[in-house]
Amino acid sequence: MKIYWHEGKKNSIGENVRRFRREAKLTQKGLSEQLQLAGYEFDRLTIGRIESGNRFVADYEVKALAEVLHVKMETLFDNI
Repeated sequence: MKIYWHEGKKNSIGENVRRFRREAKLTQKGLSEQLQLAGYEFDRLTIGRIESGNRFVADYEVKALAEVLHVKMETLFDNI
């Protein structure tokens, strides 16, 4: 699979994932645990790589993150 970079990052939602995670008072581990409880395969390292822009995020993963963070998917793309 070819990974496209945008402004030096593999995703454009990482900063918002970090912001919403912190607003929810979750650690990276806590968010990964919530995602796992919802049936998604995420670990703490995955969350860290998403937040830093070092990991591509598939569409179904954006949906999962929005669901667990209790935000609309569109808000993960705000200010991009």
